[in-house]
Amino acid sequence: MLNLTQTQDLSALLPGQSTEAGATRRTALKAALGVGYAASTLPTLAQTAIKTSADGLTVGEVTIDVNGFGMPAYRAAPAGKTGLPVVLVLSEIFGVHEYIADTTRRFARAGYLAIAPELFVRQGDAQSYGEMARLMAEVISKVPDAQVMGDLDATVRWAAANGGDTAKLGVTGFCWGGRQTWLYAAHNPAVKAGVAWYGRLVGQNTELTPRHPVDVAGRLHGPVLGLYGSADTGIPLDTVDKMKVALASGNAASRASTFVVYPEAPHAFHADYRPSFRKEPAEDGWRRALAWFSQHGVG
Repeated sequence: MLNLTQTQDLSALLPGQSTEAGATRRTALKAALGVGYAASTLPTLAQTAIKTSADGLTVGEVTIDVNGFGMPAYRAAPAGKTGLPVVLVLSEIFGVHEYIADTTRRFARAGYLAIAPELFVRQGDAQSYGEMARLMAEVISKVPDAQVMGDLDATVRWAAANGGDTAKLGVTGFCWGGRQTWLYAAHNPAVKAGVAWYGRLVGQNTELTPRHPVDVAGRLHGPVLGLYGSADTGIPLDTVDKMKVALASGNAASRASTFVVYPEAPHAFHADYRPSFRKEPAEDGWRRALAWFSQHGVG
């Protein structure tokens, strides 16, 4: 967890800082993937944030080659083991900070090689932004879906070469990463199953986002479990209904997909470090996610 001094220091990480000290701190943040929390999420809720031990695990940052570009990622796996089922962990808009790193460790404790790639790194340092609106405008909105799909393909290749059994491939993601979970389940034939946590299902079709989950719902390669909240003001329940209709008219994997909508749960109910956290839905969703992967050959 961040203490007060660390929280204050993060002010020097905001875009627009031009001092040498600020640049040094920005470099240090990028070098410490999975350590601390994104500036725009502060202050965090220390009393609910889960801390998963790394004892018995191999954890830390790795570099994944994407056509000559070195993409950082955080990985966690049972130490000394190979042939592990693989789960890609796709972050919220805040990048691979402590919450996402901890989530990979939770999967590792369940027997997975879990990898969380830093998918915004070409566009900017998502963790350094203190204002969510600027983060969306200057970084997130500039990330092409095609780039994300390519980065995830490279992550799967890395997993296959580093102890993972990609014949047992799953993908899960939160918020922004939940949307990408649906898209990747339609993109990669190797995906056995996905778990999408409150990912947006519809949207404007643009050059960078030419298709949305509802557009690809009928051609999934692996079934997806959607975990959503009825009080999510950013994802109206009628869009969940539209997605259900699209899935029902699709292929076998699409028809096998399903939703769980938690009554009165807000957006980001799994984010244990934020005020949106809801313990019961988060814990139930986690149990369902593990069971879903096991049921569909990822485990």
